[in-house]
Amino acid sequence: MELRSLGKELSGNVYPGRGIVVGRSEDGKSAVTAYFIMGRSSNSRNRIFKESDDEGIRTEAFDPAKLEDPSLIIYAPVRVLGDDTIVTNGDQTDTIFDGIKKGLTFEQSLRSREFEPDEPNYTPRISADLHIENGDYSYQMSILKSDMMDPSCTDRYTFSYDKPKAGEGRFIHTYMGDGNPLPSFEGEPTPVDITGDIDSFTELVWKNLNQDNKVSLFVRFIDIASGKYQTRIVNKNK
Repeated sequence: MELRSLGKELSGNVYPGRGIVVGRSEDGKSAVTAYFIMGRSSNSRNRIFKESDDEGIRTEAFDPAKLEDPSLIIYAPVRVLGDDTIVTNGDQTDTIFDGIKKGLTFEQSLRSREFEPDEPNYTPRISADLHIENGDYSYQMSILKSDMMDPSCTDRYTFSYDKPKAGEGRFIHTYMGDGNPLPSFEGEPTPVDITGDIDSFTELVWKNLNQDNKVSLFVRFIDIASGKYQTRIVNKNK
């Protein structure tokens, strides 16, 4: 596989759904992650990201009066547990958090979960864990999906990346594009470039997401040496 332009990967897909990018900054100093959500329905679009008290973020209804079904759209996409920053597209963030706290691995924690029960799409659950310890940085990504849209079987894939290179990352998202039903992501996470500082990177991701469908974006740069981080949140609803 070749390193691809993250901007082109985003702009070339009208509906990637929800997506996670993880990698290392261009200067090599920071662990980088981004998480975005998109929406086609009014319920999905009625959301914002908001920072939580535990160093993570939560989704909230922009207009609570218009909230229809919170079960798959209100959750904590990002939580921090010691040396681990967990990023997911659903409430499996809590499953991973609780599993690691009990001594389970990232992969073991997800054995109790499967794809989302949103027939006929069976949206994949995508997850990532960034681990920084004593100046060393590694990350893992996972996707749980139905077996070729057959809900009787769950396919489980985990990808591990040790000592990621500066200016490089991986990108995984829920859908290959728009459709009915929505086609699930295929293959391993896409190698993509990570460029610029946190502000230019945030701008690159946001401007290349489809204008009609994008909803919210979270970006975090974590200094590998100190563990200190910077966060940016962009919400279409203001």
